[in-house]
Parts: sequence; C-alpha cells; structure tokens
Amino acid sequence: MEFSVMMGILGQGLLLSLQIFVITLVGALPLGVVVALCRMSKVKVVSAIARLYISILRGTPLMLQLMAISFGPYALFGWQMGSGWNFYACAIGFILNYAAYFGEIYRSGIQSIPRGQYEAANVLGYTHAQTFMKIVLPQVIKRILPAMGNEIITLVKDTSLAFVLGIMEMFSAAKALAAREVSMLHYAIAALIYWVFCLLIEAVLNRIEKRL
Repeated sequence: MEFSVMMGILGQGLLLSLQIFVITLVGALPLGVVVALCRMSKVKVVSAIARLYISILRGTPLMLQLMAISFGPYALFGWQMGSGWNFYACAIGFILNYAAYFGEIYRSGIQSIPRGQYEAANVLGYTHAQTFMKIVLPQVIKRILPAMGNEIITLVKDTSLAFVLGIMEMFSAAKALAAREVSMLHYAIAALIYWVFCLLIEAVLNRIEKRL
C-alpha cells in the first residue's frame, strides 16, 4: 500500500479521534462543575447521588460503560437504535466518565481555598456568585490545572477505546491496516501521532500554567 494512502486512512481515523476528544471536553468540563457542586451540596440526597455517580463511573472500566450505553437500550427495552447511535453512545459514555473525574478535581480545588477568603469577600459585600467567579474560581483554575492536564492527556489515549463500538478512530484504522499488510509499521505510526498530539497538549497547558 502506498504511503500516502496509508496516511490518508490514518488521517481519517485521527479526525474521528479528535471529534471524540473535543466533544468529551466540551461536555465533560461544564458537567464536572455540576457534579462537584452536587457532591458538595448540603442536601444529603443530592450529595449521596453525586457520590454514587462518581463511585460507579470511576470504579468501572470505561470500555464496559461504552458497551452498556450502546447495547443497553436494546437489551433492556428492545429499542432498535439507528446506525449512528454508536457514535452518540461513545460521546455520552466519554462525557459521563470524564465528568466524574473532572468533578472530583474541581471539588478538591474548591475545598482547598481557605474559608477566610469567603468570609472576607462577604465582609466586602460580594455576593456568593461574585465571590466564586472573581475570587475563588481564578485560584481554583491555577491549582487544578496540573491534575486537569493529566486527565486531558489520558483522554487522548482513551479515545482508542471507541474501537469497541466499531468506530473507526485512529487505533482501529491502524489495527485494520496492520492486519491487512501484516506489519507493525502502522501501529508505530499511530503511536507516534498519539505522542505528538500529547506533546502539543502538554505544551499548551504548560503555557497556560505559566501565564496564570
């Protein structure tokens, strides 16, 4: 197989991997805030539900979660989902899983802020929303950035798990090419692409961290 054709197939797989990566971040980053706030809620039922959610999503394999979401509607209710359902199931699974991790990171960052800062803001006349947005959130972002960076880099590699739903992301493309050509070269190229992708994200995160 010509090199250009091989790279074209891997490039198409990379685009799908990038779609999963971006969709997960867009969905999981804000959902993680909701999870963190529910986890810290003074309403015991809300807090208990959030703890259970985090425990299940962090305590079971992501691959199993993807399969449950994809095949669950038919297994439980007999619903025949459309041909594009697997991609939606993949997106939902990744978002729910990473929101649990992001939620705990957010919570640790928020709870690391000294209580005295809240009291000082209250004395100065700040509302709860103003205190959170102007005083707490900037400090939280700076404190949680290294942990968030680790999870984001892990997400790059976890996109390969989409293969379990038959999604032809980059790992699946490399696997198909390797089986066809009986060569490990395709795996090596895919690994190099993953590595370069992670290096780029790491560089961006380091730049943001320095600016903060």
